Amino acid sequence: MTMNDWLTEYGASHQNPTNIAIHKVCVPAIMFTVLGFLWAIPMPAALTAMPFANVATLAVVLGLLFYLRLSPSMAVGMGLMSVIFLLILNLMQGAHLPILAISAGIFVLAWIGQFYGHKVEGKKPSFFKDLQFLLIGPAWTLSWLYKKLGIKY
Repeated sequence: MTMNDWLTEYGASHQNPTNIAIHKVCVPAIMFTVLGFLWAIPMPAALTAMPFANVATLAVVLGLLFYLRLSPSMAVGMGLMSVIFLLILNLMQGAHLPILAISAGIFVLAWIGQFYGHKVEGKKPSFFKDLQFLLIGPAWTLSWLYKKLGIKY
């Protein structure tokens, strides 16, 4: 499937304006929290001196390979979003904020929002059909900006 095929199929269960608005907030929030969970995984002492040597950064690299295979331009956008999230997590760590607890709180609230949006929509979340939609959701939230800016994906 192409990126456009994935986004079209994802969009089929995201037509209601309320659900769309909820997803534009909650999907990036969930992506941020998943990276927060991965960031919080303890690393060997030899790697802790390097701020971005962690499981979250590895997950971003692997995710970008997925997007790159589908759309180089979308991979750039997802890379920018990911870098912003990683920079925020790095700042949170530097400020000694409880990344795991904050991520857990946001994660729960965002998933409540997601399921409420799908209740309003009257359709099941796409990832029930295929787990790859968990990676397509964040790209879908960027696709409206790409369309507005005339960037092809």
